[in-house]
Amino acid sequence: MRVGILALQGAFLEHREIMEKLGCETVEVRKPGQLEGIQAIIIPGGESTTMGRILLEQGMLAPLAEMGRAGVPIYGTCAGMVLLAKEIIGSQQPRLGLMDMVVRRNAYGRQVDSFEADIEVPVLGREPLRGVFIRAPRVETVGPGVVVLASYDGWPVLVREKNLLASAFHPELTTDLRLHRHFLDEVITG
Repeated sequence: MRVGILALQGAFLEHREIMEKLGCETVEVRKPGQLEGIQAIIIPGGESTTMGRILLEQGMLAPLAEMGRAGVPIYGTCAGMVLLAKEIIGSQQPRLGLMDMVVRRNAYGRQVDSFEADIEVPVLGREPLRGVFIRAPRVETVGPGVVVLASYDGWPVLVREKNLLASAFHPELTTDLRLHRHFLDEVITG
């Protein structure tokens, strides 16, 4: 399995290390040509406006969106979730617009308001998943094709729509590999 890790910002190295532990070949993607031969892609956290702008300027926004529409599995964490959303409240920033959801950027506060919480994710088993929320987005609404896999304080924080997976938190900043394994086993090869 060859998984691309968008390497513009954020904890892309941590995502790469996890996917390699799970037996995947990884490619750090910074230019459009590096998308060739990718069977799945992870979009890490960072600053979604900046990432969207870089994707647009580098000529990667349209090819990534086309890959997602063609069924290539994509997992977005935090800013990656924002980039996957069809609608972003109060923003016209460049985005992939693939997931039928409305998100609010930085809904849990500023950097100083970052926190960790245990998240119950039934598809991962009984043990809670530790969620690291850093300037996290909030999913305000989801369309009928979006499955909410986990919520925190009544708001969806882990969602799936067909080949797309998105989390408001950063599982790559923990030692728990279950969510990445779920992406590999259920979204990519499932």
